[in-house]
Amino acid sequence: MAIRYQRTPGDMAIAEMREFASFPSRTQRYIRRSLDIGLVRNDAVARWSRDLVEAAGIKVQEKVYRRLPAVREAIPEDSGLDGVGAFIGELVSVSAFDLGQDRLPSFSAYRFLYERLIGAAVRPWLPGAFCAAAALPHIHPAKRKDLLQSIGESAATAPGWSAREPAFFPEWVEKIDESRAAN
Repeated sequence: MAIRYQRTPGDMAIAEMREFASFPSRTQRYIRRSLDIGLVRNDAVARWSRDLVEAAGIKVQEKVYRRLPAVREAIPEDSGLDGVGAFIGELVSVSAFDLGQDRLPSFSAYRFLYERLIGAAVRPWLPGAFCAAAALPHIHPAKRKDLLQSIGESAATAPGWSAREPAFFPEWVEKIDESRAAN
């Protein structure tokens, strides 16, 4: 008698945590910051800016991310082409901004962020939006090559996508003063 293993939400959250942990620290920081901005979780400037330049960058990102509610609302119900133009155009524009920040080095990091910013329903559209944004001329040619090579064949040719919403949403973690924690 074979035992059938069924994944639980806890198993999925742990798998998502492992995936997040596999990203470089600067990518992890950018994803947490982007989620604070895109999901309006915290005051991103107060939490994430280390200087005036970074504060200005966060304000620009907040302006770009104002498009996200419209993107969420415009996700096509099916794979038909009705209404795709406005949706994919906005998704590619926001994606191009994020890829241009040089903090999302791969399709998996991009997918991780966008599944959380927009929701599971965007999954079928992410490979196309990623490729379109990565191929735009504002991305340096060497970076463009790395980004486009990061999308695996399985992601580009997937016959279907999970409708399960992400379980793990990384957040800011306060640093612990180790000298005080030992006492």
